[in-house]
Amino acid sequence: MSLENQVNHYSATGSGLAVHNQAPFPFGQHLLAIAGGGPAAISTALAFIQRGYDVRVFERQSECKPIGGAVLLNIPVMAILRSYGMEMQHMGSYTVTSFQNKSGVERVELAFNKEVERCMGIKGWQYGVLRSSVFKKMLDLLPPGVINTDHQFTSYSELPDQEGIEVRFFNGETVTADILIGADGIRSGVSRQAFGDPKLFHAGVRVWLAWCDHIPDIPENYGVISHDWQYQASYFPMLHEGKPGFEWWIVEASWEDKPVPEDPRAYLSNILKDWTQPLPRLLEATNFDTQVYRWEIFNRPSMKKWSTGRVMCIGDAIHPVSPYAAYGLGMAIEDGYFLARALDGVDLRDGAAVNAGFEIFEKQRVGYVNHNMEFARFSGKMFHWLPWPLAKLRDWIFDYTPILGNLLKKDYLKRAEEQTMSMKELHVV
Repeated sequence: MSLENQVNHYSATGSGLAVHNQAPFPFGQHLLAIAGGGPAAISTALAFIQRGYDVRVFERQSECKPIGGAVLLNIPVMAILRSYGMEMQHMGSYTVTSFQNKSGVERVELAFNKEVERCMGIKGWQYGVLRSSVFKKMLDLLPPGVINTDHQFTSYSELPDQEGIEVRFFNGETVTADILIGADGIRSGVSRQAFGDPKLFHAGVRVWLAWCDHIPDIPENYGVISHDWQYQASYFPMLHEGKPGFEWWIVEASWEDKPVPEDPRAYLSNILKDWTQPLPRLLEATNFDTQVYRWEIFNRPSMKKWSTGRVMCIGDAIHPVSPYAAYGLGMAIEDGYFLARALDGVDLRDGAAVNAGFEIFEKQRVGYVNHNMEFARFSGKMFHWLPWPLAKLRDWIFDYTPILGNLLKKDYLKRAEEQTMSMKELHVV
């Protein structure tokens, strides 16, 4: 449907969208404008549409297309996606996660929480998926007419007397909405206008994300996160388009403007040359032209407030996460769900009610997410920036004491499990 036809359709049906080049159309009820078209935006759209709100997503590219390789989804994220209507049987299978050294000696195995499994009706804790696969499934759940592509956000203005918010785009069009959600990525224009310079900084790590087809004799339902004194190398089973395969990744120390190797295959093969199998085999089975992605990881200082007036920022727009959380995509999906839950039943034209809902959301999310961000940054420094003598001492401690297991249980699993148990509306028993 063309933009002109969309405008005529929406104004005729009273859906609440006001798109215009000159004079605004009348306000509708309960309209959300979402800047950005990634997982945080789509999760938000799905969660609010499910609750009867009118939602429009504005993506700057010509299509909503995920970038990046494989990711891990944990139980609460899986339960949220299930609540949106996603079929779980095609998402893969549970994975036992083992932390090891490069020689394959186990340091700790993440224990399953039986009560979490029972309440959610999902086995295990983490599932390996391709980012593109799960994002396509999310897009398929949206009704037609929600996404507006080729709309690059430029600025917004809150209108007098709590009458809503006007959002402007690079193509000259303007949208009048009740609230604006900034889900436009780490270099978010919405966040920059709302909160100023994000003070982005390089997080000190580079990640190589990759995937390959299934290799028959590698154990199923088993994933490994392993380290030597300077690198992390890890793998998990996954499904891609219904077919089994593996995701694998390597994390190394990095900095802004660090040179990129001319031959990534040779470079990564050299890192893995003394690593225990099956990691070297996974690399050999990977097409480096189509199945490998390189990420320089940037972060921003933790924010204590994610909203101002009628604007809320979520996902990477307000809390980019380093890979040591293994949770960036998951937290973005969670943001959309928890924001909709906090505003469930709220008249979005009522500024005071909106701000009260925003406060509920921030109380639920800001401390939780900031903890994960900061733990991930700490882990990146601990595993990749300690000088050789201290790194060897760290590895000895992790090999021969329970400290790593205690850290993971306290700083990674405990809060996530508590959050999962609080999501009673998603429990199956």
